[in-house]
This record gives sequence, C-alpha cells and structure tokens, in this order.
Amino acid sequence: MTTPLRLALIQMNIEAGNPDANFAKMEAKLEAAATFEPKPDLIILPEMWNTGYALTEIVALADPDGSRTKAVISEFCRKHNVNVLAGSIAQLRGDAVTNTIHVFDRNGGIIAEYSKIHLFQLMNEHLHLEAGDAPGNFELEGTSAAAMICYDIRFPELARKLALGGAKILFVPAEWPHPRLHHWRTLLQARAIENQMYVVSCNTVGESGGANFFGHSMVIDPWGEVIAEASEEETILTAEVDLELVDEVRGRIPVFADRRPSIYE
Repeated sequence: MTTPLRLALIQMNIEAGNPDANFAKMEAKLEAAATFEPKPDLIILPEMWNTGYALTEIVALADPDGSRTKAVISEFCRKHNVNVLAGSIAQLRGDAVTNTIHVFDRNGGIIAEYSKIHLFQLMNEHLHLEAGDAPGNFELEGTSAAAMICYDIRFPELARKLALGGAKILFVPAEWPHPRLHHWRTLLQARAIENQMYVVSCNTVGESGGANFFGHSMVIDPWGEVIAEASEEETILTAEVDLELVDEVRGRIPVFADRRPSIYE
C-alpha cells in the first residue's frame, strides 16, 4: 500500500502589476503551509501569481528567466524538505514572456517546467505572451504526474495526451474568473472522469487587473468526486490523495484499453 500524497493548495488574491507585494504574500503563505500537521508533501500555487494579468506591462514586470522565483522557492524547499509546484509565473525569455510552471523537489532542484500552450484570447494573452509547445508530463517522487494551466482544461485532447503519457495526477494552476464557476467545476470533473486520474486545481480569489476571481480550488478523484474544495476567500486547502485509486478505477472501467484511435485520430 502506498503512502497518500499530502497536498496544500495556496488560494490567494494577486495584486496585478506588483511583483514585490505578491512575492511577500507568496513567501508568507508558503511558510504557513509548511507548519501544517501532517506536513504537506507538495504545495501548489496559482497561475501568474507574480504579476497577475497586468499584460500591457508584462515585459517589464516578468521574472527574467524565472531567476527570482527559482532562488526564493528553491531555498524554501531545501529549508522545509517539501516539493513545490510554483503555480505559474510570467517569465521573461529573451524578448518574449511565457506563462510558465516550475516544479521543485525537496532539495530545491527544478524537476519540470511547462509553459501554457493555449493562450486565452478573451484576456488578450495571445497579444502579450508566447505560447508553449510541449506537454507537461513529469515524475514526482516516483509518481507520474502532469500539469496544465487554466484555459488548457478546455482542450480534452491535451489532458488525454498527458494521461496516455502516464499521468495519474494532473495539476491545474489557474486565474479563472467570475461568472464561469459552472464551467470550471464541470471541465475539471470531466478531465478527471474521462482520464481516470486525480485533478488538483488551484485558483485565485478577489479582484485583480479588473477581473474578479472566485477561488473554489479543488481536488477531484479519478471517479470525478470532489474530495476537497475551497470557498471564495484566501485560504490554504489541504487534501490527501491515494494514487492506488487510479489503478483501481482504470482496472474497473478499461477506457484506455477500449480506445480505437485509428477511427478518431
């Protein structure tokens, strides 16, 4: 029997255009999460927590090569012996800005990076950000995992590719706004059910950059059941996930074995 993976999701309000304030809040929230008992194995942050959606200023605000983020979180991981999925940040690479996740292990090493593939035109992401071009599969302490970002969950073919790549748990940092709570919940549950994997989503709250975000970060099991859910306030949501359940569900309903890709691909 495997040991459950203990999660802590940091649901926070982000001050658009103020990286210093956001770094200070992020560090305080990380320190708070590290004191929880039982101690989390993995702490997750939301999307674009360093800058928010200050897209017209994003080149000036973005973290060059993620250097500040990497230094702060790497030190935190070493200090507390914990993994961190550092949400996503606005990261400056050359002249372009990407919306990028970094995953850190307990020693502070970076074990994965993923840049958002699908840019959300309704918030003009495509005008200010450069899209990623590779899926987000990675290994976390012996478990096959994956990540996508916010709008990516509207693309079931990406989630299926991640599952076919071995992922048993999918992490989704987001800034998902009002009024689309129904879409948020339904899409996350659908991705969990159809791919028979855990879905762990970390959203933001409050007003930021002219938009209002409703929170409702949640952890969904491979049956599509919500096993933990936050409210619309700043909080640290905790949950334990039993990854053996993924194998059990996939064994009971053999979706992957019954696929007929020659017909629909």
